Amino acid sequence: MTYVIAQPCVDVKDKACIDECPVDCIYEGERSLYIHPDECVDCAACEPVCPVEAIYYEDDVPNQWSAFTLANVEFFDAVGSPGGAAKMGLIPTDHALIAALPPQGE
Repeated sequence: MTYVIAQPCVDVKDKACIDECPVDCIYEGERSLYIHPDECVDCAACEPVCPVEAIYYEDDVPNQWSAFTLANVEFFDAVGSPGGAAKMGLIPTDHALIAALPPQGE
């Protein structure tokens, strides 16, 4: 695993990170985006363009969002490794941690 998308992305899904990702490894769930740990090449292109500062290098995830590291990994247990997010489109599910969160924002 290299980069992790944490709670600030939930219910926001800005997608600027998707446009910057050179390997198409950022997948869209129902309420959040997820970085595929086996497809990410650790280029860091996604991190600076995130308007809500939700993307962190795995070792830099703030403690309050540390569970999101495992959630990003486990999201792909069911999805597998499709080799690119664009062909998948919206995946109509989320990791249980994210699905259980109350609506975020406003």
